[in-house]
Amino acid sequence: MGLFGFGKKKHDDEDEAKAKEVEAKDEAIDSAADDSSADSGAAAAKDSENAESENTEADSENEDTEAADEYKVPDEPSETYPERGELYGPWDIDEEEAPNYDDYLDMGAYYLPFLQGIELRVKANRASGQVLGCTISYKASSLEIEALAAPKTLSLWDGVSEDLLAANPKASKEPGIFGTEIKLPVVVKGGKKLITRIVGVDGPRWMLRGIFSGRAATHPESPETKTLNQFFSDIVVDRGEEPLAPRDLIPMHAPVSPEERRKANEAAAKADKDSKDHKIPKRIKGPFVADQQTEVQTTISRGPMFSELR
Repeated sequence: MGLFGFGKKKHDDEDEAKAKEVEAKDEAIDSAADDSSADSGAAAAKDSENAESENTEADSENEDTEAADEYKVPDEPSETYPERGELYGPWDIDEEEAPNYDDYLDMGAYYLPFLQGIELRVKANRASGQVLGCTISYKASSLEIEALAAPKTLSLWDGVSEDLLAANPKASKEPGIFGTEIKLPVVVKGGKKLITRIVGVDGPRWMLRGIFSGRAATHPESPETKTLNQFFSDIVVDRGEEPLAPRDLIPMHAPVSPEERRKANEAAAKADKDSKDHKIPKRIKGPFVADQQTEVQTTISRGPMFSELR
């Protein structure tokens, strides 16, 4: 699992301590939910508990005013989310109203917007190096993100949400900003119960699942909730053309920064001067190298300079 800082750097000893704490909590996840959903909810809950212990002072601060001013998701909860792709995201890469993702972080299955003060934790298979998903940590909250393949015409979230309810009698559903959402309790080491808020948004042949925990799961009007809701809505999904079965994870790769993409485009254009429209492949091949370390700095539209450590 890799850790990437957006807008700040962490000391090596703090990273190591956090990693050990996360691994210890992995062993205590409640098995009440189905395997895939319980693992996802537990991972998000564990990350949020780490963030909460480090950011208790942030709860009393009146921050995120800029994010609140740019809040572009529905004001009221509902059971449906009909204006996705027209007024609100998450967006498909081919939709006309999709935001410009040139300055987004490329994860393969989706592009993530940059936001000052967040951390990105990449989840990868230790044996194969395959990237499986990622979790955004922000103050006392976290958001785990997964992109799944879906049928062309049917809603995938309807079936997934029903499976969550059937697997855990303590789970409940209610209207939310992104349509019907699931509240799923997760028990971690020490018997502490954490509440996760699971949302699913259907797009063209894909479903984006977000697992919110911390204050973003329990305090709908908090600045943290609004910030992570907006972050989730700004994501741009790249389904690709691979033949995938419904509920399969859309292939991902290690994070690629905007500067890295620009350099790759320039190199490709130089190698093929006769093709002005030549672009790099959407999918970057090769395993994720956990001990690889790079540092990139560039100017972004959503905030100040950012750094990425891998």
